[in-house]
Amino acid sequence: MTEINLPIELKYFENKLDELIKQYQYLKNENSHLKIKLTNLTQEKVELLEKAALAKARVDTMITKLKVMEPGS
Repeated sequence: MTEINLPIELKYFENKLDELIKQYQYLKNENSHLKIKLTNLTQEKVELLEKAALAKARVDTMITKLKVMEPGS
């Protein structure tokens, strides 16, 4: 390796390092957003499961009331 090639190689590695740093920052930011999205979706799932359970309880209550109202029961 000659001294003339050294600055070119250093510049190449510097550029490559800059690209890797940018990619790291992008992925770190994306990961942060995905964690927030996961938290929000998890909370939404909990809320939907609670609503579904409440709706099921209401339907079960209505069915029971209808069975009591049936003639001959």
